[in-house]
Amino acid sequence: MKGFYTIGLLIVSNIFMTFAWYGHLKLKQEYSWFASLTLIGVVLFSWSIALFEYLCQIPANRIGFVDNGGPFSLLQLKVIQEVITLIVFTVFTTLFFKGEALHWNHLAAFICLVLAVYFVFMK
Repeated sequence: MKGFYTIGLLIVSNIFMTFAWYGHLKLKQEYSWFASLTLIGVVLFSWSIALFEYLCQIPANRIGFVDNGGPFSLLQLKVIQEVITLIVFTVFTTLFFKGEALHWNHLAAFICLVLAVYFVFMK
């Protein structure tokens, strides 16, 4: 079950991270009050979202790490996290930024990531 908890928390963490890192770009387009914020205002807004990222990311790593009784090595945790990040980012981008399109090279990159997961778990 620790593996499922870890992956679930990583997914939630990456949703918050994606909104913290890239959500302000969409909010600037949608809301005039947000567009008028200074850079420090946008950074503080993003940090407030990133707090929730950390509230999920840190427990995910602690639960999932093999030295804490979890099923994953540190390298496995990192590869899983990166794949989740790119999946969440792709869904976010295609849903919220209609001008962004997926191309064949993006699919090729995803296949490489799946292969990375395979190789990192290979004995």
